Order: sequence, then C-alpha cells, then structure tokens
Amino acid sequence: MLPASAALALELRAAGPGIEGNDDVLRAILSGCGDCIKILDLDGRLQFMSEGGKRVMEVDDFTPLKGCPWPSFWAGAGNADAINAVDLARQGKTARFQGAANTAKGTPRYWDVQVAPIFGEDGQPSYLLSLSRDITEEWRATNELREAAERQKLLTDELSHRIKNSLAMVSAIAEQTIRGDDIAAARMAFTSRLVAFAHAHDALTQSSWISAPMRDVVDGALAPHRSDASRIRMSGPEVLLPPKPALALSLAIHELATNATKYGALSNDKGSVDVVWAIAAAGAVDTLVFTWSETGGPPVSSAPGRRGFGSRLIKGVLASDFNGEVTIDYRPAGVVCELRSPLGHLAAQPAGN
Repeated sequence: MLPASAALALELRAAGPGIEGNDDVLRAILSGCGDCIKILDLDGRLQFMSEGGKRVMEVDDFTPLKGCPWPSFWAGAGNADAINAVDLARQGKTARFQGAANTAKGTPRYWDVQVAPIFGEDGQPSYLLSLSRDITEEWRATNELREAAERQKLLTDELSHRIKNSLAMVSAIAEQTIRGDDIAAARMAFTSRLVAFAHAHDALTQSSWISAPMRDVVDGALAPHRSDASRIRMSGPEVLLPPKPALALSLAIHELATNATKYGALSNDKGSVDVVWAIAAAGAVDTLVFTWSETGGPPVSSAPGRRGFGSRLIKGVLASDFNGEVTIDYRPAGVVCELRSPLGHLAAQPAGN
C-alpha cells in the first residue's frame, strides 16, 4: 500500500498535467473553500488559516492571531470541547464537535468542527488540522423547528386542559339542569345556560384565552335578556378576567337574569336591573366589587326555600373562582347580589386557569 502522500501525488498526476506540485492549484483550493481551514501546533496554537477561512471568520490580518491558543476562541462548553478535540488529535485521533464562536469582528456564528492529526514522516502527529464549517443557518432552522414543536405541544396541552374544564362545566350544568319530569323546560334551561357559556367563550377567544374584558363578559351574558335595553343598565371600569372567573361570572349573570325574568324585576313592565362593578380600596388590597341590583319588580317576601342550581352556582362556583365572597340579599324592593374579590387574585392567575 502506498503512503498517503504518494497516493495523493499519483491522483493529482492522473488528474491532468501541471496539477501535481502546483502551488497555484493549492492556493485556489484554500481560497475557494468556504470552510475555515486552520493548522495548529500540537499545543493547539494557531499557525495558519486559509484565505477562505479568513473570509468566513472575518479576519483582515492573521498576524495578531498567529500563535494564539485556538481553544480560547470558544466560550463555555465550546471551550471544553475544543480542548478535548486538540487532546484527541494529538493522540492521533479525529475529533468532532459543534459550538458557538464569534468571528474576529464579533459576529455570532455556529460551527461544525473537525480536528484531525497531520502525521509526520515518523508516523506521529506533527501538526493538527482544524476544519470549521459555518452551519449558523442550519442551526437556527433546527432551533426554530424545535421551539415550534415545543410551542405546539404547549398549545396542545393547553387546549386539552381547556376542553376538559369546559366539558366538566357542561357536565355539571347538564347534571343540575336535566332533572324532574318536565323535559321541555329542562331542555330550554340547559340550552340557555350553554348559550351564556358560549358568549363567555367568544369573549375569551378574542384574546387567545388569556383574558376577557369584564364589560364583554357581562354584556354577552345579558344579551339574551335585553328585550328593552333601558331596563338593564351596566357600568364599570376596564377589568380583565382570566378564563375561569370569566366563565363563572357569565353563568352567574345568566342565572340572575333568568330569575329576574321569571320572578323579579324583569317579570313585569316596570322593573329594572343595575349591574355595576368598581375597584374599591380596602386597606392595602384593591377589591373588585360587583353588584347586581333589582328594583321595581314584585315585592320580595323572603329567600326561596330551596337552593337550586343557580344559587349554588352563584354562591359556590362564583365565589371560588374569584377567590372572594358572594352575598345574595332578598330585599323587599328586589334582589341584590354582591361579589367582592381581591383584584390581585385575578391578575395572578395563570392563563390556563
């Protein structure tokens, strides 16, 4: 078997006349190659850099770099990989790694690197050959794909979480609504509750389920009950509600409006409802105060004897999801429902809640 140098000379001679031993051919190869070709001594110090390498590394003058330890151009894990690659090549092995390193002008780049021994006449490594290929674009594309996959998984998990929450709420509505022998009435009640639920979903969808403006939630829940716009008045500042409180408030308002239509202020031609919310300072804690007030309806004699789904929803789910307190006062002039919730609780909730 021919030595490697003799085999190379034979191949160059066979390629055509004038190629073997032609310095111009070698110079053209080193200049035209887009990889950064470097020769290091056995201690890993820079001795030579190809013209193409200077171009890709943005080196205007190689003189200040000659003799510098090549691993020092790498930071963090890349420095340890470069030191290890030099050590392996010094032992006669070929090493390869990928890492980030800036060009001479400080431009961030990501490289695929190979370090191999250059053997002397005695068969032992005399120099080291380092080949660095700029793979910045491929590396960025790979990272973007990985980040996109991670975002997609996060969105899928979030969607699954929201669907489960929504199904649980629908299941609870169905279980509490479809009771007794009057199927037609149960169907109507169930449908109206789902419509209120859907209105809140629409408001949340507008902000990718991060939050919903309280005004939109209230307005959507009241929409089916507004036969006369002047009879239901609402006012309040801009407040953003996380998903769970938004859904709970929508259903609670629907229940209050339904009861007002059947028995309260909206059951005659004279009554009216005021829906008001405000931010009140309670010491060091700002509090959201939401009030539903009915006036002008049939006189209220007392609280109902049986707690239905609506009252359980208002006093249980609404209070829980707002981490607040709910009171329902059956005054002679009309029902008054008040919710008090720490404003910080609403701001602190994760988007998936």
